[in-house]
Parts: sequence; structure tokens; C-alpha cells
Amino acid sequence: MALLMETRLLLRKVKDLRCLTVRWSRVKPKWATTRPKYPATRLALHHFDVAYGSQLGPLWPSVRVALLCEKKYGALINNFSHHDAMAELQLQGCKDFISDTAAAERGGEEVSQSDLQTTSDASVHSNIKCLVFPEETSYLPLLSRPDSDGLLGYYLMDAASVLPCLALDVREGHTVLDLCAAPGGKALTIMQTYDLGFLCVNDSSVSRTMRLRRVLQSYVPKAQLSDAKVHISSFDGTMWGDVERDSFDRVLVDVPCTTDRHSVTEDDNNIFRKNRVGDRRRLPQLQTALLLAGILAARPGGEIVYSTCSLSQQQNQGVVEQAAHLALEQHGIHTQIVDLKPLTQKFSNTFHFAPGLSVGEMVVPHLAANFGPIYMCKLRRLT
Repeated sequence: MALLMETRLLLRKVKDLRCLTVRWSRVKPKWATTRPKYPATRLALHHFDVAYGSQLGPLWPSVRVALLCEKKYGALINNFSHHDAMAELQLQGCKDFISDTAAAERGGEEVSQSDLQTTSDASVHSNIKCLVFPEETSYLPLLSRPDSDGLLGYYLMDAASVLPCLALDVREGHTVLDLCAAPGGKALTIMQTYDLGFLCVNDSSVSRTMRLRRVLQSYVPKAQLSDAKVHISSFDGTMWGDVERDSFDRVLVDVPCTTDRHSVTEDDNNIFRKNRVGDRRRLPQLQTALLLAGILAARPGGEIVYSTCSLSQQQNQGVVEQAAHLALEQHGIHTQIVDLKPLTQKFSNTFHFAPGLSVGEMVVPHLAANFGPIYMCKLRRLT
């Protein structure tokens, strides 16, 4: 009987102690409200294993490993800055893959800007400089120092993202449209070229356009941005051909896509989240509409470069073929695919290109050259 009484007293003390315990420590966490059972990155990787395993075949395992590893950056030199970021990075072992390639083609001779302008393949501009470490284990400093005017010396980006801008082949006096410009790396690359006749940088998202504007303000003088030759807009890109048709010498259409590397490494804003299934399924339709608008915006004889950061055949070759078909069927516009093989062959020592593509060229991630993925295809509007 005494033992029973002691047991009851002990249970009462335990009950009293639980009442004094902080509530949050006793709440059972709800799995559904803390983290998904299957993270978006895991869903993306599973999707890619099925789709790209079939598409890329024996190339996929090495690409898969590279996608999951830290990507390699390039430093786009800002010609508007007074800070000599190029010399500083070269002292650390970085090399400009663009000018080094041109010099190698000429037997190691120094190449001047005038020499490059008279080269038969004028897609390589000496004005565009992008430095990379030759060793895959080396990394660039994240931030450059501002000059006396507050302009940063270089922009850190995937070096393969420069290739669509080189393929665009912007020349002096050209009118250029960057239809999906945010966050601004490619627009900034285009602005490093010769004296443009007019540049319009656009993005349909107001918030992304604000980010684009902030990026350009960090690298481009205010006088240059306020010049009538530069226009920043936030407009639905799919409608651009109806508003400003037959106007531009060059059009860059760098469309929203699955952003493959981000999809397998970052859960934030991941298009493979379960609440974004509709967005993902509608991507090819949106991409086709954007490319068609870009074709309509180009003048006859003008050139359009379509690009993504995805390996997807459906988002790449499929979109190009569909947009070219719709341009002819709905608008009577003939287009011609421009061979980019001469350009990609110049940079085969820096990037790893997918073999055997029927339409366009694609940089695939590789551990020894972990850039990309970047797909690009160039179209020339004939009529």
C-alpha cells in the first residue's frame, strides 16, 4: 500500500513537471509543414535521370556528376570600369579564353582589335573579355573592387553564357533586342561590344527588371544608361512582335527554362516543386512564343540567337523547329539555321560540347570544364 502511494505521488510530480515544460518542446513537428518528403532537387534529378539518360546515353553519367558539383565561373571584364581587373586576375593565373583562342589561331601572335574586325569569322570580338582559371580546382573571387566612379571591374557568370553573345555577332551601329534580359549578364556582355545603334533590354517580370537595372547600374556609367541608345523595359516578350516588328538587326532570346544545374542543387525557386508542375509543363509553349516574337521583331536579313541553360531536347531543338514552322505557316517568314560549328570549334579547349546535335550547339557540364549547360541556336530571317 505504501509503495502504491509513493508511485502515485511520483506520477503527480511528473505531470506537474510536464505542465511547466515550454510548449514548443512538446509539439510534434508536422512533416508536411517543415520539409517536403521528396525535395524538388530530388524530383529534378529523378526526372533528368529518365529524360537525359535516354537523350544523352553514355554521356549522361559524367554530365550528371558535373551538374551536382560546384560549377566553374568566368569573369566578364567590364570595359566601362577604370579598375584594371584584367591584370589583377591574370596575376592569379586567369586567362581570357576569347583572345587566347584568337591568338592561338594566328600562331601565338598578338591580335589587335582591327585584326579581329577583318577576320572572316567576325563572331569573336576583342572587346569582349572573359577570364577563367585553366585548372578545374581554382575559383574566382566573388566580388570585384569598384573604381572611383563606383563601377565594378568584372561580372561573375558562367563563362559559357558568353557564347550566345558571341554567336549574335553584334557589329557597330546594330540595333539589338535582348528579349529576356534579366538578371543582366548577357546584356552587359553585349554592351561590351562596339558602338551600338540602339539596345533594348527587356524582361516581362517587373521585379526581375528592377534587378536587371541594378546590375547595369553597378557596371555601366549613368550617362550611358540614360542615353537614348539604351532602353530598359518590362513588357510581355511573347507580344513583342506585334508591337515592334521588323525592327532589329540582332535579337537575343535567352528564354526561361528548367535551369538544370539550379534544379538539382537549390530548392529555392525550383521549378520542380510540386506547386509548379503547371509552370514546367507550359515551358516549351512559352519558349516557342518568345522565339517566334523574336523572329517577328528581327528585320529581314537580321539574325536571332535562341539560348537556354537546359539540356532538354524538347526545350532546345524542339522549340527552334516549332517556332520556325509557325513563323512560316502563320506569317510567311522564312528562316535559315546558321551553322555555329566554326564558333564552337574555336573554344573546344575551354568547353565540352555535345556531339551530334541536329540543330544548334550545346555546352555540357564536364568535371574538367564544369561550365553550362548552355544551348544556343542561330537563325537568320530571310523574308
